This record gives sequence, C-alpha cells and structure tokens, in this order.
Amino acid sequence: MPQSTTLNRRILLSSRPVGAPTSEDFQLVSGPVPQPEAGQVLLRTLFLSLDPYMRGRMSDGPSYAAPVALGEVMVGGTVSRVEASHNPRFAMGDLVLGYTGWQDYAVSDGQGLTKLDAADPHPSHALGVLGMTGFTAYMGLLDIGKPVAGETVVVAAASGAVGSVVGQIARIKGCTVVGIAGGAEKCRYVVDELGFDHCVDHHSSDFAAQLAAACPKGIDVYFENVGGAVFDAVLPLLNTRARVPVCGLIAHYNDTAKNATTPGGPDRRATLMGTLLRKRIRMQGFIIFDDYAPRFGEFHTAMSTWVKEGRIAAREDIVQGLENAPSAFMGLLQGKNFGKLVIQLADAP
Repeated sequence: MPQSTTLNRRILLSSRPVGAPTSEDFQLVSGPVPQPEAGQVLLRTLFLSLDPYMRGRMSDGPSYAAPVALGEVMVGGTVSRVEASHNPRFAMGDLVLGYTGWQDYAVSDGQGLTKLDAADPHPSHALGVLGMTGFTAYMGLLDIGKPVAGETVVVAAASGAVGSVVGQIARIKGCTVVGIAGGAEKCRYVVDELGFDHCVDHHSSDFAAQLAAACPKGIDVYFENVGGAVFDAVLPLLNTRARVPVCGLIAHYNDTAKNATTPGGPDRRATLMGTLLRKRIRMQGFIIFDDYAPRFGEFHTAMSTWVKEGRIAAREDIVQGLENAPSAFMGLLQGKNFGKLVIQLADAP
C-alpha cells in the first residue's frame, strides 16, 4: 500500500510476545499527518531498518535500553526526506538518518538527525553497511576480535547484515575466513560473492564435523551472532587466547520465562567456563553506540573507502510497504532474510 499525503500509518506494539512474536503483537493504525511547529521538521520515511535487537525492545525484562511501551510506535532506524521545515538546519528535500520508527511520518526538532548526501544512489546503505550494522561489524571485529593476518576467523550468520561485513573485513586483514550460514544458497553467496574461504551450512546433520574440517588450525576469532547449537560446535575449536566478540544471540531471542524449557543433556556452563579459563579466551559483549560512538567517523571513512573500491559488497533484502514490516521482522528472527533487511516505504529522490 503506497504512502498517503494526508494519513500517517504507524505500527504499534500491542502486546509483549511470549516466545516468537506473532501478528497479534502489532497494530497498524492511521491518523492525520503531524504538523511541525517552530524549530521542527516533518519527516517522510523512505526506508526503515529491521534488526534483531528489536525483539529485546518488545520485552520488558532488564536490558541496556528501555522497552517499547505498549501502544507506542515500534523503534527503528530510518532514512527520511524533509517534507517541511521550520528549522534553519534543514531544508525541504534534505535526506536524513534518524530513529523515527515504524511509521510513515514523524516530527523532529532535529536532535539525533544526520544529513545524508542527496546524490548517494544507495541512501538505504546508511542503515546497513555505512550505518549501525557496518559499524557493529567494524568495531566488534577490529577492537575486540583484533584479527592478525594468517589467523582463522569464523563468522556466524555470515550472510546477514553484520556477519557479511565482518568476514569481508577479516579478508582485507589477511585472515582465513569461515562463514556459518543457513542453507546452500547463502553459503554459495558467502564464498562466491563475498570471498570467504569456506562456509558451512548449520542445517547440515554433520555441521560440527564440517566446521572442524573447515578449521584445521582451530579458531582464533569467533564473531558471535547466533548462540545455541552453533556456539556448541565452535567452543571446542577455539584456540588458546582466542577472542569472541559477542554481538547477538538470535537463537535465544524468543526465549522467555514463560516458554523457555530446560535443554536436555548435561549443564554446559562448567564446560564453557573451563574452556575460557584453560585457553585464556577473551569473550566480550558490546553495545555499539554506547561503547563506540566517538569512533563512528573513523569507521565511516574506512568503510566508505572500501565500498567505493569494491572491497566490501553489501546485499540488501528490501521489502515493500510499511504494512509488511511485522511479517518481515518475524521472518528475520527465523533467518528468512538474505542480507540487510530494509522496508521501503517510498521511492528515494
């Protein structure tokens, strides 16, 4: 459904999911387009970023950020066009990066908005390879992973928005790169298009054996996006003094107190702690803008250069229409996306 010039569609959080989100947890409502007052701008959303972290914001448990309140607009990064301006910093037609969420229009006083190059043929890249996900890959790998030429770097969710960039940076740094992805098509893409040395399908019945064969010298850096059975296969392959940047645990995002079950088999916490101790492994989580915001300029300069030189490729999975955001997001949590997931609400200039 195309955007209206008179109605503002918004997708609200209507209930907190128990387990995997369903369509019942979202509500699409319409109202008049808001009007900017003095010092404000009216923004029309062109692209909306969908990312796994949003699942955590749907819950009200302890986290690094406040949850979305029931009845409020779902959060999300956006690329928007200024439709009207009463703010001297912005002119009608400007493209801006913001955080206005799942809606067609928003009013802003300009705080938190970043102007984008109106001539950029791919403005949605500001939500991906040149934005949060690329920044996450860059800092997580280089500052925590600290790869050294000749080392083996393993990347979970290797065809995704973060993992695909991690692996390409590791190749630039001279490492052997092994990806983990879901399905033969994604694995082919990771090797043939992104230049990884190997990619292992985690759906394979002998996944752990295939991963071990792809890493004959063990694993020096493991970029964690998944958790679950993938981490179980990685853990025994970690070398002494390996580094493990922990970016996400998508295999567990739908676990809640009401639906979680005790996994079968022995408690693996002792194995994990023992491995960390004996092998002196560094395992560190990070929240990208909380921990690294002052270094965004450094990242953007380096990544823009690599993209222009063709050393970093970026694949987008673009879904048309705000109304399709809930189903696309649910698919993201199931690994159905192929590349950076973006909702396109309107044509870019």
